[in-house]
Amino acid sequence: MSLITGMGTTFNLPNYVGELFGLTPEETPLLSAIGGLTGGGMTTAVEMEWQTYDLRDPGQRTKVEGATAPTAEERTRDRVRNVVQIHQEKVSVSYTKQAAKGQIATPSADPYRGVPGTNPVQSELDWQVAQAVKGIALDVNWSFWNGQYSNPTTNATARKTRGLLQAITTNKITKATSTVTGLSSATDTITETSTGLANDDKIVFTNTGDATNIVAGRVYYVVSKSTNAFKVATSQGGSALTLGTSTSNIDYLKPWTTTLTTDVIDDLVQKAYDNGGMSEQFTAVLACNSSQKRAITKAYADAYGKSVMVTENARSIAGVSVETVQTDFGRLGLMLDRHLPQDALAALSLEQLRPVMLSIPDKGVFFEEPLAKTGASDEVQIYGEIGLEYGSERAHAQVRGLKV
Repeated sequence: MSLITGMGTTFNLPNYVGELFGLTPEETPLLSAIGGLTGGGMTTAVEMEWQTYDLRDPGQRTKVEGATAPTAEERTRDRVRNVVQIHQEKVSVSYTKQAAKGQIATPSADPYRGVPGTNPVQSELDWQVAQAVKGIALDVNWSFWNGQYSNPTTNATARKTRGLLQAITTNKITKATSTVTGLSSATDTITETSTGLANDDKIVFTNTGDATNIVAGRVYYVVSKSTNAFKVATSQGGSALTLGTSTSNIDYLKPWTTTLTTDVIDDLVQKAYDNGGMSEQFTAVLACNSSQKRAITKAYADAYGKSVMVTENARSIAGVSVETVQTDFGRLGLMLDRHLPQDALAALSLEQLRPVMLSIPDKGVFFEEPLAKTGASDEVQIYGEIGLEYGSERAHAQVRGLKV
């Protein structure tokens, strides 16, 4: 199915009949659990700031009888900053297209038979706007996981919010068998001097730079490997993907080949716990994609039996239904999110996360508005500036490079 990049008309946006099914998953678990597109906080600047502090390590700090007061000690505070990034979409639909809702596309070849039914979309403009909003929500959710921070000094470059995987630096575990950064490609070939990869190896890109047709966090397979180069496909032995005429800043990891165990999960959660996170049990979650969800279930089944995986009907976080898993650090929510890389697990203290929006005067934080009339069509834009506040990065943890 193709994407229309200009105005929707009766020629490029035909009507059909029958029930309408979406092919793309629409859920945004992380974003929904921490406030959604209309919840969270507001800011009056393109940057947001929050503070952190710590206490000294405890000890048996005693004094002798009659001692004078000790030297004064004060705790300093630190600051953390992130930026809001602009999300802007345009929808353009001709007058004719909006009016011709009963014009149904007919077969253009034998046997020329039509089918009974009606067009389920009765307002093309409203439907297209709704899809644009869903697309923005998916972009925001993806950015909150994978966003690479950028706070430019001129308007020539877009602001980019820092996602959780970049923000979490203290409690970070790497299980990858190898990690390579700074590669370049031309057409469909990635250059890497003396690459250690072999055909059919699985790799996960952690940064795609300006390459096309590959997405960070998904699993790809090595094909056409040579001494100093390789190509990638979406399946073993598949056709090589075109990555662009000349690309740079490509990073990848080769995942672990060892099966996930509960010890790895406990090590992950313990790192966050030891640094002050995971203390509020209701909002403490393990987040994962499909590969690690299966691995988690198997790890606990092998160790304790499947009864340790408990579904609580009443347990939901801001409307997001979660399973729970009993760990050494309490019963944690288990949240599936398609935008978390397949090789990753994240332990999150959700109470410290929230989206922050820039409030536009007289418009709000996320809005639709008509654009200037220039012809026989309706054009609207959807606009919002949204960033992630993640509290103390030490309250969260991540592990990358797990077996996929």
